[in-house]
Amino acid sequence: MEYLQNGFCLNIAPGTFPLSTDSILLADFVKLPKQAKVLDLGAGCGTLGLLLCAKDAGCSVTGIELNEAAHAAALENIVRNGLEARLFSICDDLRIIPQRFPSGSYTCCVSNPPYYTGGPASKTAPQARRDDNCTIAELFTAAAWAIRYGGDFYLVHKPERLAEICACASEAGLEPKRLRLVRHDPDSQVSLILLQCRKGGKPGLIWEELCLHNADGTPTESYKKIYHL
Repeated sequence: MEYLQNGFCLNIAPGTFPLSTDSILLADFVKLPKQAKVLDLGAGCGTLGLLLCAKDAGCSVTGIELNEAAHAAALENIVRNGLEARLFSICDDLRIIPQRFPSGSYTCCVSNPPYYTGGPASKTAPQARRDDNCTIAELFTAAAWAIRYGGDFYLVHKPERLAEICACASEAGLEPKRLRLVRHDPDSQVSLILLQCRKGGKPGLIWEELCLHNADGTPTESYKKIYHL
């Protein structure tokens, strides 16, 4: 059991993706308008949905998840936290979103997707780590359909795929607007990127950097703020 801010808790089912720094950083990066209606693409056990509901009491989040065990865990987490009125989980393939929802149904989308195109499949969470079931292009196609004009898509990914991500965003009509580069410490390479893309947005990219630890290994002030320490 993982304990989140404002009394929320998250149970991770065996064989599903655990609570990670990636999801915590993404939830902090997301800026939600009032009464936001959010779609979480590849929602797992409902981690991002719980983090966003804990952060913003006015939002509602629908997660779509292919893995049945993760979906079942998400349903349990919804009930455990008393969020039946504003957190939902659907067990389905996000690639069918254009057939499932009317275009522009959501204020924004979020995703912590699989990062890798190949290599050995994870024994614990193969669908969560390799994009066999959802490429970056398919992810952006789903997001572009789901969000309204002027809405945002937020995702976390690996820096080595940034060029591909931006190309897919442009192809889907989503303009990169804000990029945050994440380092573990001042001397390390960028290990994660957080990207905000806007449907119908004009060109113009805000560049940010985040360092999680100081040179001596202690948490930075940014880290403490994100983790509510």
